[in-house]
Amino acid sequence: MSSEATGKSTLIVSSGLSRDAVIIRLDGEIDAEAVPLLREQLERVWDIPGRRYLILDLFGVDFCDSIGLNELVDIMHGCEARGMRLLLGGVQGVMARVLYITGLRNAFEVFDTFDDALRHAHS
Repeated sequence: MSSEATGKSTLIVSSGLSRDAVIIRLDGEIDAEAVPLLREQLERVWDIPGRRYLILDLFGVDFCDSIGLNELVDIMHGCEARGMRLLLGGVQGVMARVLYITGLRNAFEVFDTFDDALRHAHS
């Protein structure tokens, strides 16, 4: 059942730290119902000092609509305003197709795996 039918977000958001990177792992659907949950999590981590990277692990994302894509663009702008770089890790399947079809793949720093994104942040 979709989040539209239930009125509840079907996104699970978790976060952590690794050296100079904030990591946010997303599992489920990035849509209108999920955006407030994602924003709430970002408010908790935006201003952690000494972090140069925000890595979004998108491997577990199985749906992303235009509202979700818009939120990813807003997150990128938020990173830029804070002097951080946004890395998208685990971009495969649905997310790879969505970013490619919309032409946004080139707007982001995209990595096939989360580990690749993390290695990039630590290099």
